[in-house]
Amino acid sequence: MFDNATLKLKVDPLILGALDEDITSEDVTTNSVMPAMQAGEVDLICKEDGVLCGLQVFERVFKLIDEKTEVISFAHDGEDIKKGELIAKVKGDIRVLLSGERTALNYLQRMCGVATYTRKVSDLLKGTKTTLLDTRKTTPNNRIFEKYAVRTGGGCNHRYNLSDGVLLKDNHIGAAGSVKKAVEMAKAYAPFVRKIEVEVENLDMVKEAIEAKADIIMLDNMTHEEIKEAMEYIAGRAEVEVSGNVTKENIAALTDLGVDYISSGALTHSAPILDLSLKNLHAI
Repeated sequence: MFDNATLKLKVDPLILGALDEDITSEDVTTNSVMPAMQAGEVDLICKEDGVLCGLQVFERVFKLIDEKTEVISFAHDGEDIKKGELIAKVKGDIRVLLSGERTALNYLQRMCGVATYTRKVSDLLKGTKTTLLDTRKTTPNNRIFEKYAVRTGGGCNHRYNLSDGVLLKDNHIGAAGSVKKAVEMAKAYAPFVRKIEVEVENLDMVKEAIEAKADIIMLDNMTHEEIKEAMEYIAGRAEVEVSGNVTKENIAALTDLGVDYISSGALTHSAPILDLSLKNLHAI
């Protein structure tokens, strides 16, 4: 759940932007059929099994239109929800319920989808020492929501953005001239509290990263045997992350390697939405 400061400073402006995108001047349809205030309520129904995530954001959409709107929840973020389950009731001005419906559901369905997919992937790592991480492959202006959904689903967040940590990828190494030079330059520039992570693609680059004393080595798109060989060479001298097209279909093949982290962009860029709906709107 987002704290009040995060909600007001980071979340509200994004939601307001989404509402502005959907209502540029007025909700013509709603104003046509509901010209005056009328109290009502509507049910939030789950239409497929999954993990609930984003109920606070769902509620905030309606509250930002009219703070008198009330959301009565029957489940909490992180809980398993089932097809046909009543998740919540939304009460308030029917005009608010109609105008906020799509934006509220867009956030909730997306966040539930990411949490559900992450849960499926994280379950495959149970019993191992490996931590599941997300990436920066998020929907623009939705990173705060999607990374929260990853945590709700049982994963952990990698760096939040470019200001959050040093990760020397292939093009950074190309710009610097070598792995060793890139790590040296990063250590000279970045605050000493920052760990230095470097992406490598072969054993020669692994050796160079170890020589440069990188804190974390990311083995990118390497084969199972190459990862195993790299792990034997690193031998605990750096933390190890594996990355590169990791999905729920292939992550199980990596569980025997004993790496510290596995990162997967699929958690955010390939998770399908979870189908939810607002139904049974009526006056009260």
